[in-house]
Amino acid sequence: AVDVYGSLLTKYFKTGEIDMNEVHPYISEGFGEDFVPGNYDMSVIDEFVQVTDKDGAVMARRIAKEEGMFCGYSAGSCLQGLMQLKASLTKDDVVVCVFHDHGSRYVGKVYNDQWMMERGFLDVKTFKDIVNGRGGQKLITVSPEHTVADAVELMKKYDIEQIPVLKDGELKGSLSEGGLFQKIFSNPELKDTTVASVIEHPYPVVDFLTPVEKIGTLINKENGAVLAKDEKGDFHIITKYDVIQSLAK
Repeated sequence: AVDVYGSLLTKYFKTGEIDMNEVHPYISEGFGEDFVPGNYDMSVIDEFVQVTDKDGAVMARRIAKEEGMFCGYSAGSCLQGLMQLKASLTKDDVVVCVFHDHGSRYVGKVYNDQWMMERGFLDVKTFKDIVNGRGGQKLITVSPEHTVADAVELMKKYDIEQIPVLKDGELKGSLSEGGLFQKIFSNPELKDTTVASVIEHPYPVVDFLTPVEKIGTLINKENGAVLAKDEKGDFHIITKYDVIQSLAK
């Protein structure tokens, strides 16, 4: 049986003692008790395993993400409890795990990122985490004096859609693939002019530890990317693609 920390049932099962010192508030729903229900038959239970509030919630989200099953909070706790027992199982054991709760009751809780983060259940990814995950990828930039053709060539070479425009380390503006396409399509001769003639507004600059969720709100039709400086003062860029990749992991 799966129990939650804050319930007295696990200790009661193991010792026969009703210890109120085991009882404390918990967030998990639908199981665990601060008393022993009269209809409990402990003789048919072989083991009790306790699961934390966080582990149960995270596992419920994993079930939805990895298995496509919209299960409830306690169903996540049930599977998490099984995972904690896996070391005691053999390849010949047959395991039945009952998902008894539906996720529709937890749309505003377990399946709400803000709710999860407020309780410390969701590891918050930051701008820095995304940059570190790319393995030291170099930031591609142009200066206002470069030609538009130079910028287009860089976009093709590195398969990128957004380029910051810097001069002497200072952010002056940006170039986007979509913006260049419209301008060059209307006037092909622009490719021989300088970047300064087609420059777009600068990308927003945020702190290096800004959460990904905040970054996502800054990327839109007007802003195709977000910049931040690392501890050394070097600029790094995050695009919509980077945010999507991060949230999908």
